Amino acid sequence: MNIASVLQGLATFSWLLVVGVIVLAVVRATRAKPMKGAVSITIGMIVFSLILTTVSAGLVFIQPDQRGVVMSALAAKGYRTETLQPGLRWVIPFAENVRLYSISRQTYTMSAAATEGNVGGDDSIRARTKDGQEVFIDASVIYGIDPDKVIQLHIAWQDRYQDEVVRPLARGIIRDMASQYGVEEIVSTQRVELEDKITTELAAKLGENDLVLVDFILRDIHFSEEYAAAVEQKQIAEQLVLQAQFVVQQKKQEAEQARQVAQGQADAVVIQAKGAAEARLLQAAAEAQANDLLAASLEGRPELLTYLYINKLSPNVQVMFLPSNAPFIFPLPETTIPQ
Repeated sequence: MNIASVLQGLATFSWLLVVGVIVLAVVRATRAKPMKGAVSITIGMIVFSLILTTVSAGLVFIQPDQRGVVMSALAAKGYRTETLQPGLRWVIPFAENVRLYSISRQTYTMSAAATEGNVGGDDSIRARTKDGQEVFIDASVIYGIDPDKVIQLHIAWQDRYQDEVVRPLARGIIRDMASQYGVEEIVSTQRVELEDKITTELAAKLGENDLVLVDFILRDIHFSEEYAAAVEQKQIAEQLVLQAQFVVQQKKQEAEQARQVAQGQADAVVIQAKGAAEARLLQAAAEAQANDLLAASLEGRPELLTYLYINKLSPNVQVMFLPSNAPFIFPLPETTIPQ
């Protein structure tokens, strides 16, 4: 409670006392018991009440979030050209009065939910997109009075600025901007751009009407039941297409994997065959080289060949009968070395 309110309360109370003294004096007079000094007391209280009333009528306390517009019968324009700033201020009693305006931030919400908006019921903004689809938009406008233009606002709008400026401007600008986009753009890729354009345009229009836009919030965008069902069906179809593409891709990967396995097996067979062939060639070369070495060792030594022949037979021969006319059962190898 500020001092101006206290003085106004005291002034009211003093007038009640004046009335009470007058009534008491009249009652005592009717009973032939006049109250001594009643007139003086009454006059004194009246003077005191007038002083209190005059002082309280001239004192105005302005809160930090307020500005005061002074309507003055003594000013040429009918109002002071400067607003009253926060604090305890004085105006001319009975010739001037003050209209207080809050410069704190205010929020105006338009929503389909009955309990969320400033207006009861469905207060969302119905708009048509560029492709003719109907959308319903929920939005909030956070704004305030320009502290430097409170007098102009009072002259133009007084306290009607919310219903006659903020609401119609916001709804009209939202509809105009929504009509520049397709429905899919609004709900996906271009939503941020739409919000930025609305913010820029609304800030300019509110500024022309002595208001300051603090923020614009695009709360929600929803559709008619028919279009929402169509969107849902489209999303289901897109999901089925994606699933089919995934299956095809998976089958391709499996086929490629099988081809790679088969190719690997074929390459392994080729490598194995090639290795076997190379091993055979190496073995043949080794055998040939061994034969060459053996032939070289036997050259000029026929008795060694006879010895090896007999030695090869001896482990398996226990008893041998020979005809009288044949010295050997098997012919000895040719020991003659060609010249």
